[in-house]
Amino acid sequence: MKQVILTNPVSESVGGVRGHLFRRIFHILMFIIPLLYYWIYSDIEEFLGVERDKVVIIVILIAGIGEIIRVKLGLTIFGQREYESRQISALAWGGISIGACLLLAPKGGINSAYVGIPIIFSLSFIDPYLGEVRRLNYSTNFVIFSGVMLSWVIWFSSWFYLETPWWIALIMGPITIASEWPRLRWIDDNATMVLIPLVVALILSPFY
Repeated sequence: MKQVILTNPVSESVGGVRGHLFRRIFHILMFIIPLLYYWIYSDIEEFLGVERDKVVIIVILIAGIGEIIRVKLGLTIFGQREYESRQISALAWGGISIGACLLLAPKGGINSAYVGIPIIFSLSFIDPYLGEVRRLNYSTNFVIFSGVMLSWVIWFSSWFYLETPWWIALIMGPITIASEWPRLRWIDDNATMVLIPLVVALILSPFY
């Protein structure tokens, strides 16, 4: 796969500065999705009569069909980048990957959330953070070091509150940041930041 040539995220955003800020805020608010899945919906699942995994599958299908139509028409919405009119958007990659994580992440700990929560929280908070520190021209060493520290805050908080195994939290800090690093033309880092840690967690799941 070809690597992406980095561009100015503000000038490339539909809506300029406001579009860029909207994109960042929307990205951060994705942390609400696993809270809805693991806690809020699980409390009303029996009342509604629809299993939460079925809801996730339906949302993935709707998002996928909508994204195909959007790309076919060459459309972009407020906050998207201009180049996303010709390819799957970061929003779609993120949404579909989050759905895959909710469906496939190993279940365990408190409310079965001990892997899914830190993976999705890492995407929600760390990805926009790394994008901004790069945009402000901080050194690569600072980006990597601070990113790993922030990742460890999320993962060790999960160890403390959700019973995530401590050694999983330890190795997932660097893996999370490494997962964001590839610059590929057709696969957004919103996908790699979820799918790579998810695959690692699935491979290691027999050991915890």
